[in-house]
Amino acid sequence: MCTRFYYDNSIPKLEEYYEAAKSSPIGQKFAFVLSKPVINCGEVRPTDVVPVLAPDKAGNPSVFAMKWGFTMELPKTSAMGNKGSLIVNARVETADSKPSFRDLWTKRRCIIPCSYYFEWKHYKDTSTGKTVTKEKYMIQPTGADITYLAGLYRIEEGYPVFVVLTTAPSPLLSEIHDRMPVLLPKEYVEEWIRPKTNPSEILPYMIKNTFMESIG
Repeated sequence: MCTRFYYDNSIPKLEEYYEAAKSSPIGQKFAFVLSKPVINCGEVRPTDVVPVLAPDKAGNPSVFAMKWGFTMELPKTSAMGNKGSLIVNARVETADSKPSFRDLWTKRRCIIPCSYYFEWKHYKDTSTGKTVTKEKYMIQPTGADITYLAGLYRIEEGYPVFVVLTTAPSPLLSEIHDRMPVLLPKEYVEEWIRPKTNPSEILPYMIKNTFMESIG
């Protein structure tokens, strides 16, 4: 599961992505209409706007500003009323079959570049039997300064929004969580977002070799 990641524009390529997203028409619209400017540095949370790599109208890789999270409609009987539920992750194992993601899997794939993502280790409180969250870790592919998260995107009320795909964890990461984001090597980024690509053929190249450091 992924609910936080870090964007550091001191990395030249991430600064390039940020400038492209910020100056784009949709980046300007996010900033001036919704008061949600593109994040250039710091911890990114759901509903924040960040640079995302996706195909342009010609199918070529481009940079767009997108907001993190799909709004899913809830039943009228829900205690949340008509506010909807925010979905920030999608399981890669079922993305090609679930109605919410099936069409996006074949037509609207994206890459979310960042420095690293965060995960929290869960502990069982022996006195209460409840699971508690304590230790925070930063995680990125071993030897990399940029982490490429695989995702899906769609348009909601005229704005592009995305979710991060997740998969089963590596043996190392299974010590702290039962899911991890789908991490792709740099050389497969453009192939992943190309509309004619069969995404299932890219999945065997997912990165599971990661660096993990406790940050408190």
